Amino acid sequence: MKRVIIMGAGGRDFHNFNTVFRNNPDYEVVCFTAEQIPNIEKRIYPRVLAGKRYPKGIPIYLEGELPKLIKKHKIDLVVLAYSDLSNQEVMDKASLVLSMGADFCLLGPESTMLKSKKPVISVCAVRTGAGKSPTTRFISHILAKNNIHFAIIRHPMPYGNLEKEIVQKFSSYEDLKKHKCTIEEIEEYEPHIKNGFTVFAGADYEKILREAEKEADVILWDGGNNDFPFFRPDMHIVIADARRPGHEMTYYPGETNTRMADVVVINKIKSSKKEDIRTVENNVKSLNPTASIIKSDMRINVDSPELIKNKSVLVIGDGPTITHGGLSYGAGYMAAKMFGAREIIDPRKYAIGSIKEVYNKYPHIGRVLPAIGYGREQIAELEKTINRVKCDSVIIGTPVDLARYIKINKPFVKVTYELEEIGKPVLENITSRFIKKFVTKSRH
Repeated sequence: MKRVIIMGAGGRDFHNFNTVFRNNPDYEVVCFTAEQIPNIEKRIYPRVLAGKRYPKGIPIYLEGELPKLIKKHKIDLVVLAYSDLSNQEVMDKASLVLSMGADFCLLGPESTMLKSKKPVISVCAVRTGAGKSPTTRFISHILAKNNIHFAIIRHPMPYGNLEKEIVQKFSSYEDLKKHKCTIEEIEEYEPHIKNGFTVFAGADYEKILREAEKEADVILWDGGNNDFPFFRPDMHIVIADARRPGHEMTYYPGETNTRMADVVVINKIKSSKKEDIRTVENNVKSLNPTASIIKSDMRINVDSPELIKNKSVLVIGDGPTITHGGLSYGAGYMAAKMFGAREIIDPRKYAIGSIKEVYNKYPHIGRVLPAIGYGREQIAELEKTINRVKCDSVIIGTPVDLARYIKINKPFVKVTYELEEIGKPVLENITSRFIKKFVTKSRH
């Protein structure tokens, strides 16, 4: 029996365990390690999820303890199971593991994808912050317009009590409160709820899928980071970012997504250089010559532009996009420029506690406050940081309606952003062909 450690970030790691290792007598998973997400270590993957072979559950440690854990437990195999790493970072981690004498492994789609009884559209990306969520919303509206009953299943974010997060269903704002969602979860679920659609998520994606299938003619996979889907897709849509040319070939597993895609959406072209757009398009054609290529941008709207023009502003950005996504700014910063802010305040000197630590960990972040809130304490520190900043108004450039969850002591403006297609082909035509081929067939 091989002794295994799974390196993760509270999502893909659990799914890989559930699909490959949980009932496999050839392996003993000794522990998980955790990275990227704060405060997800020092937990136990509980027995109810781990199965009868693990009556005490499985402990979770910080990734920094990996060398010690390999040596202490005489580990045979280490499995990397999280996303949005450069290819160099992946090999650095592999080299560390190999130097300790263990094998290093990446599990692929055929080992980990579940087969749905219903047609599946997956929306994934090359990098975090490329535009997956707006694209998923765009597809959801097309399906609704065609009277297709669909269920959205979101890539996992099980940051709380895992025993209570086996299967989660979000159809109302009350569901967000009931499940004690973090800011990061609310960013993903709230826009779908606002549009009148239901989202499933949790920790056991076999059970989640079977629940969603009871309500849907189509499953819409809403991906996380730049991970590939948990379900085998009938149409795989991948978002590439023209502001980060080359990343479609140099990030894990974003390059996998590029190569697997049926459709690649090159996003943010209005704010990108022509040569960068050409680079992305040429790279996509090189990696996947049969994929359809669509070009798009993010249409930015603000509800109170008078709170930006000639004002000193604090800009709040989407947390994952600004942190491990690697972008120094997002839609909120662009709105500040577009609508004539007098000054964009640097929030770093006002940051406290874990918010200050985020800036130390991600020094690339510019004059933007990432909306980090992975627990009550961090949400409180985010609120205090916002309210300490001396400015005229606050620009909320994250998908979550932040003022619903924290008290902001200044006037604030909400920025929204939606996918806007440019030229042809268009997603509506491609989705219509999918409906005709798969949904009509499944109904008969």
